[in-house]
Amino acid sequence: MRGKRRASMLVSMAGIAAMAVTGTLGLTAPVQAKTHDVKFTAMETEIVVEGTGEKYKAWTFNGQMPGPVVRVTEGDTVNFTLENPETNVYGHSMDFHAAEIDFLKNYREIRPGQTIQYTFVAKKPGVFFYHCGAPPMVQHIARGMFGAIIVDPKNANAWPKADREYVLVQSEFWKNPDNVQAMFDRKFDHVVFNGGIWKYHPFFMGAAPLEAKPNERVRFYFVNAGPNEFAAIHPIGEIWDNVYESGNPANNLKGIQTYVVGPGSAATFDLISESPGVYPIITHSLTAALRGAIAALVITPVAHDAPLMPSTPWNP
Repeated sequence: MRGKRRASMLVSMAGIAAMAVTGTLGLTAPVQAKTHDVKFTAMETEIVVEGTGEKYKAWTFNGQMPGPVVRVTEGDTVNFTLENPETNVYGHSMDFHAAEIDFLKNYREIRPGQTIQYTFVAKKPGVFFYHCGAPPMVQHIARGMFGAIIVDPKNANAWPKADREYVLVQSEFWKNPDNVQAMFDRKFDHVVFNGGIWKYHPFFMGAAPLEAKPNERVRFYFVNAGPNEFAAIHPIGEIWDNVYESGNPANNLKGIQTYVVGPGSAATFDLISESPGVYPIITHSLTAALRGAIAALVITPVAHDAPLMPSTPWNP
């Protein structure tokens, strides 16, 4: 009798374990780590930076400023390749703030005609900066060689699910890309979001605001590319519901009016707006805001779907 009872208990326990793995008990099965092959090409090219059609002699990853958003999950492996075509003039490199690997071996400068490859595991969740580290680094970043990598937490329940997501990368802009001294002296002409002057300010030619619906949780993955200035991110007419330092769900602050993000750092901001209207996202360092670091967030029931990094016709 005891033997039958024990056998029955073992069968029940096995069934419960199977149900947990398959999710029928409401538990989430572990996320399987993936491998991502990411290839960037260093491109010294002209890009349009303003609705007037003004062009800029930029240094870019894949021909855009900022570079492409890289998105992986905590625990994933990234096989990264950087190509510097022989048609370029300058050396370039890549530094991922999400990677924990040897600096001298992997982040070294490569000359035109060379390629470098390295691999890293995205061990910590968050939003991180990436950039060219070739000298003078201040110029390589100022001319456009930067971007964002998002490392989603492997536990999706680590934070509330977002209804809408945007990436905002702030950077200083110099009209003369060869004036390295002005970059060292912090004499910038504009401060921009996602590589465009007044890109998300509807009062300017060719610009388009960001949109969301009432009561949506809007998540902003914010990176301060610098190269020099601090950002003090504030939603005019609102208060951040959550701020996650470095985008890590474990670093959760609530009810924040303004949050400072240093150059080379990042944070994730959640905002839930109940009422339709316009809520500008600005850096409260007003010298920067009044030179371009303003993004209008329009809360409307008819908000359109949008990509992570919304484009404009002149600034894809």
